[in-house]
Amino acid sequence: MSPDTETAERANPRKVREGIVTSASMDKTAVVTVTSQYRHRLYGKTVKRSTKLYTHDETNDLNVGDRVRVQETRPLSKQKRWRLLEVLERAR
Repeated sequence: MSPDTETAERANPRKVREGIVTSASMDKTAVVTVTSQYRHRLYGKTVKRSTKLYTHDETNDLNVGDRVRVQETRPLSKQKRWRLLEVLERAR
């Protein structure tokens, strides 16, 4: 198996999430809130749960309200473990 196919067919691929930028005031860092929905085991009601991800933004071009796609990466700082893949929609 060549090194090219080894990374493409990774046994445990990196997680990719979509979310909304909630803070972009730090240097080269943005906070992305990812909201997930699931059904409650007992009551069957749909429950929303949100998670804050500290994301690396090399060019500082993200603004609050942007919809983005982020990918898991190696630890970049104490809390930062995600990097920006693409901006899906700019805030109005």
